[in-house]
Amino acid sequence: MNAVEAIARRARLAEALARRRVTLGFVAALVTLLMAQPTWRTWIAGLLVAAVGEAIRIWAAGHLEKGREVTRSGPYRFVGHPLYAGSIVIAGGVVLAARSFTVALLVALYMGVTIAAAIRTEEAALRRAFGAAYDDYRAARGEPMARRFSLARAKRNREYRAVAGVMTGFALLALKAAALQ
Repeated sequence: MNAVEAIARRARLAEALARRRVTLGFVAALVTLLMAQPTWRTWIAGLLVAAVGEAIRIWAAGHLEKGREVTRSGPYRFVGHPLYAGSIVIAGGVVLAARSFTVALLVALYMGVTIAAAIRTEEAALRRAFGAAYDDYRAARGEPMARRFSLARAKRNREYRAVAGVMTGFALLALKAAALQ
């Protein structure tokens, strides 16, 4: 296999992982729930950490105009991928709540593989769509934009799905914590 074929194969694998990250996430969540050993103390601590992660995601979703422009307001002024950064913080909260080394390894593997694949795929698509504007943003040369947070924009970006997922996951972990007492 030559270098071009290897690069193309890696790109296809990244796209496949990025497309399947939600399905893989449900599998990882199920295994997490089965392996978790939460206490009320770890559950509360994990919930607080996850709430910070979800707040980052909501803040990002409230600034993002998908497919229309390179967003440079809100958390996008500081982090290239704030939705993914928020997801990583949420994952840290889940690991803390679960109180399991096995869960920590599983979550680290899942997040490392799927987030890296999603970022690679997304950056290629953004580069194709926006060209130099995206390259300028990634190089931190783009001027910040003046845009206010919009809850309506966050809803349009369907961030309520992530909120529901986090709430459901922590409700299930609470049930497990209660059962283990």
